[in-house]
Amino acid sequence: MRFLQADYLFPIYMPPIKNGILQINFDGKVVDIHKENSLSGVPIEKFSGVLCPGFINSHCHLELSHLLNCISPNSGLVKFIKEISNRPKVSKSIIKNKIIAAENQMIANGIVGVGDICNTDDTLFLKRENNISYYNFIETFQIDEQKFENTINNSIEIRNRFSSYGLKATIVPHSPYSVPPDLMKMIYEQIDDKSDVISIHNQESKEENMLFHSKDGELIRWLVSISASNKIWKKIHKSTDVLHNIFNQKHLLVHNTFMSKDDVIDAYYCTCPKANIYIEGVTPDYSFFNVNKLCVGTDSLASNSNLSIIEELFCVQENSDFDLNTLLKIGSQNGADCLGFTDLGTFEKGKIPGVNLLRNIDIKMKITPETIVRKII
Repeated sequence: MRFLQADYLFPIYMPPIKNGILQINFDGKVVDIHKENSLSGVPIEKFSGVLCPGFINSHCHLELSHLLNCISPNSGLVKFIKEISNRPKVSKSIIKNKIIAAENQMIANGIVGVGDICNTDDTLFLKRENNISYYNFIETFQIDEQKFENTINNSIEIRNRFSSYGLKATIVPHSPYSVPPDLMKMIYEQIDDKSDVISIHNQESKEENMLFHSKDGELIRWLVSISASNKIWKKIHKSTDVLHNIFNQKHLLVHNTFMSKDDVIDAYYCTCPKANIYIEGVTPDYSFFNVNKLCVGTDSLASNSNLSIIEELFCVQENSDFDLNTLLKIGSQNGADCLGFTDLGTFEKGKIPGVNLLRNIDIKMKITPETIVRKII
């Protein structure tokens, strides 16, 4: 049995406790929480800083880890997509080594659960080792109607490979602008009782809003240039219209950079502020999000310099009025609730959430550029 004490203990499901003590067994399971001076005769490990549960990275593209520093920053979404699509081929061994390095980086940064986008099974070799809990979103997109059948069959094959190792895997649409209605219907037909969450990129650029609102802008011109079906935008007036036929699953809308208060629906939202700044130079307006359903992610190393939730939370903090407890909730409990990681997210009894120590939190309980994460358990 271990007894861990810090300047502040953040259980997340209850208010933070000054000099609180976390009782945890050697398997990492939470046994109890104690106030200062409530225990005697036990060895207490004392830490300077803040103790909180392990982080949840609710949106990542682990398979793109080899693209660090390969894509131009501040170029806008359309150019970013073009560069991703036209990226040079690299060997499988390079991709594999970069995936391993990226997972190790997440582990070192206190991440214990990930919602990961998969267009391939390149990450399967590592995920089956269960170093981190993964929810695998098998991303599907296609604008050529003649290729819909092959596209959905490929997604089914990838999902089945992940599922065969007992890994969570759901076929999901990439975005409202890359999946015509008929393919969207084929994706919906793959939803089953194991499909807990439907993830989709949402309102990542102002061009996406223009596409559906006014049928104008750089995105629609690019889609027309690559012979995309006008069914994508013809009868759609806003991005979330494509979700109307999904009733029983949780929705995880990712990015939401150009979302307004009027666009909000009852869903989970994932913000990836560093990626938003990298691609579009802006972050979302956080003032209207339900803080009980707001999650955070790193996106990929194609649009980020590091897979670090504390860096993302610092960015959210600098663009919102959220206090530290709310930020840590966004970085742990909300993602765990959305992705169905029932053992993660808080220091409630019986959970095995991981334990992070945050150093260099300032006197006003603010994350700083110098804040570091040390993984305790």
